[in-house]
Amino acid sequence: MLASKTSRMKFGNFLFPECQNPENDGTVINETLREAQLCDELGMDAVWLAEHHFDGNCAYVNPVTFAAALAMATKRISIGFAVIQTALYHPIHLAEQLSLLDNLSKGRLLVGLGRGTLFNIYEFQGFGLDADEAQARFEEAEEIIRKAWTQDTFTHQGKFWNIRVPKLRPLPYTKPHPEIYRGASSEHSLRELGRQGRPILINAQTNEVTRQRVQMYREGMRDGGFSEEKIAENVGKIWVWRNIYVGDTDSEAEGVGRPAFMKMVEHRSVMRMRIKEETGLIMAPHLTQSLLGFICGSPSTVAADLAELVPIGIGGVLMQFRLGSMSYEANAHSIELFMSKVAPEVGRVDRTS
Repeated sequence: MLASKTSRMKFGNFLFPECQNPENDGTVINETLREAQLCDELGMDAVWLAEHHFDGNCAYVNPVTFAAALAMATKRISIGFAVIQTALYHPIHLAEQLSLLDNLSKGRLLVGLGRGTLFNIYEFQGFGLDADEAQARFEEAEEIIRKAWTQDTFTHQGKFWNIRVPKLRPLPYTKPHPEIYRGASSEHSLRELGRQGRPILINAQTNEVTRQRVQMYREGMRDGGFSEEKIAENVGKIWVWRNIYVGDTDSEAEGVGRPAFMKMVEHRSVMRMRIKEETGLIMAPHLTQSLLGFICGSPSTVAADLAELVPIGIGGVLMQFRLGSMSYEANAHSIELFMSKVAPEVGRVDRTS
């Protein structure tokens, strides 16, 4: 396997803060801002933002707005989206917002786009949208965003939008525009996005499943006619998701991290089940949110787990450190242990295999 040109695997914090009590939303949002600043100060490579509405699973709700605060509150850390629920937005409005963010952050933006939630029909209902149209809206919106970033006057006539744009202002700071990532989980999407040569984000799974999915992506790129050098380059852009808690010892980590993780997974289905009981509607009942991709232990235990990902050649790991209603103090301690004891150890692992 060709090694990525990236010198080491990168580390990012997936800021996905739960708040069960609406009265505490402001407190959790402020703590999430502090968490991002801590990661910036400790030298982490990126912070990544989620998007969920109405249920308290993501306290800041709108990642585009929150990213503007992060752009001003941090100095060097990259700011990514994993992912923006693109079907919920007007594409020109979103193109403007992202272009502004790219300017405010001086090119620190990593743009992850997706159709929207696979699980929560109420997120589409709340915006007056048909969930069955989400994928088509997403595809058309991304086409418009790319045109807005790269063309002067243009027109677009599609299924959802008929528009004429004189010229987008401001244009992106990054030329020609920020890298656009897509979330990928199914075998079909991995192979197809590989065939297209698109950078991807992979959801939380075991290390072995991650290895298999990266291989599917490689095979898709080969089917698309890409060189082995280009394949290694694109694999070196992949970020994979893990939920994580680092404690001073394995027993301490298990005592704090695992209960928090389990309660978080339970809470993420509360609103979904309520809507199902009230309306009989549920999205993708054949899918379940995964309990996989959870790493919990002492620095040496966590480092050993993450080290298994290094030879695969991926670019980075986006890790959710704050699990559910975990306190800011416990969360910050986990992050500090990771950056002081785990990151240096993983950084010593050879990227080739």
